[in-house]
Amino acid sequence: MATTAAMPNSLGASRTRSAPRIAGAFAELRRVLKSLFDPYRPERHYMRGPGPKWREKHADTADA
Repeated sequence: MATTAAMPNSLGASRTRSAPRIAGAFAELRRVLKSLFDPYRPERHYMRGPGPKWREKHADTADA
């Protein structure tokens, strides 16, 4: 005797095929929205080179 879960129907089959596509689209939309409203901007935190402590420590090697 076959159960209803084992029997394919057109409504259930279409849901299982499109579910991964919808989940992928939702994940992509979430990623885009997160990147739009993310307050972290790495270009604001770039390093501008060695600071005075580094220059003080390495000053004698530059004269050599």
